Amino acid sequence: MMELQPGRIVNSHGRHYVVESPDGTRRICHPRGKKSQAVVGDEVLWLPPRPGQGDEGSIEKIVERRNLFYRQDEIRTKAFAANIDQVLVLLAAEPVFSESQLARALVAAEAQGIPVIIGLNKEDVTVPFAQAWQRLAAYRRLLPGQDGAAAAPLYPVLRLQLDAPDGGTDFPQLRQTLAGRATLVLGPSGVGKSTLINRLIPDAAVQTAAISTVLNSGKHTTTTTTWYWLAREQGCAVLDSPGFQEFGLRHIAPTELVRCMPDIARHATGCRFYNCTHIHEPGCVVRAAVEEEAGPDGDEADGVPHDGIAASRYALYQALFAELSG
Repeated sequence: MMELQPGRIVNSHGRHYVVESPDGTRRICHPRGKKSQAVVGDEVLWLPPRPGQGDEGSIEKIVERRNLFYRQDEIRTKAFAANIDQVLVLLAAEPVFSESQLARALVAAEAQGIPVIIGLNKEDVTVPFAQAWQRLAAYRRLLPGQDGAAAAPLYPVLRLQLDAPDGGTDFPQLRQTLAGRATLVLGPSGVGKSTLINRLIPDAAVQTAAISTVLNSGKHTTTTTTWYWLAREQGCAVLDSPGFQEFGLRHIAPTELVRCMPDIARHATGCRFYNCTHIHEPGCVVRAAVEEEAGPDGDEADGVPHDGIAASRYALYQALFAELSG
């Protein structure tokens, strides 16, 4: 009797999955049944084909996940990856990024307990970069530490120039942050994701070609997430994901939204009403903590810890709460 083999899904194409064994060999596998919930990053148990039954293995079981990063709208659910250590949301000074999309990605990651880094690319376009950097002030601002911890930014925001020889001001910090972790790179098209992948992984094209050969799918395009190893022995990997225009959060209840926005959640205690929505109720601690926005020459991330809530972040909370309540 054939024994189940361990593996990890590194790419998918329709109902065909590329499963990588611990020794690095890859094989096409198909799921049992008509539907499959498997996604890239899943650890699976699979069976090799029986003699005379082709070359494809069969996925018999998905090992319990640590997390699943996904989005959901009224029509469908789109999973990006499972079992990841962090998400890198890559933005660019040009084209102008959507803060709503950024906030949605952050909420989805927080819902799964996945740490996030924000990268701002195209440091060379000085004026647009400065404007984009200021738009991210509410994310860079320092929050006072709790229980004796030092102040820390809401999210690390890194300055990048991915097509430059040095990669940009904070590229060394990015490399350090990626070490030993599986990182999903997320962002809209045109922000430099492919440039980053090719910079970090010189043999990315080789790995992509190997996947395309296994799938017999011709030229590979980023329509699904792809798992690339930077250092297999250290568990260091980067996952390239397809660009997106929308990011639905229908899998999150409106009452759960506040815990997925940590700068707001830290104030969401002590309201007059135990079931306060932080939208309209009197005696709301959250609403009382909302600060006026800094002026055009101000910078909320000036190195001084801020214990209030940025008005722009609270406005996003209001908009998302209304959407999820509809």
